[in-house]
Amino acid sequence: KPLRLWLKGTNFQISVWRALLRIDSGQLTTYGQIARAVGRPKAARAVGTALGANPIAFLIPCHRVIRATGLFDTDYRWGTTRKLALIGTEAARTETRNEESGRAA
Repeated sequence: KPLRLWLKGTNFQISVWRALLRIDSGQLTTYGQIARAVGRPKAARAVGTALGANPIAFLIPCHRVIRATGLFDTDYRWGTTRKLALIGTEAARTETRNEESGRAA
């Protein structure tokens, strides 16, 4: 059964957070890709601000967003160590599932 949440944010923030929920575990995206996904292709910086306002980072996975250069942010709200740990945990789980199902990553 889906988990229902009540969140308070602007319409833009809510649209960004919804876009984050569509990113599969173990996958990464960029600020620009999220901006395009919410119909605001020039709003990558505003996406970053919306990510910083995310009140429940584990459930709304803002840790899956990285810079277009491939670099990880050093100003992640809950710390770079936590961001890297979440990304690493998800990547390991994805790899394990792929191995168990006989698929290549």
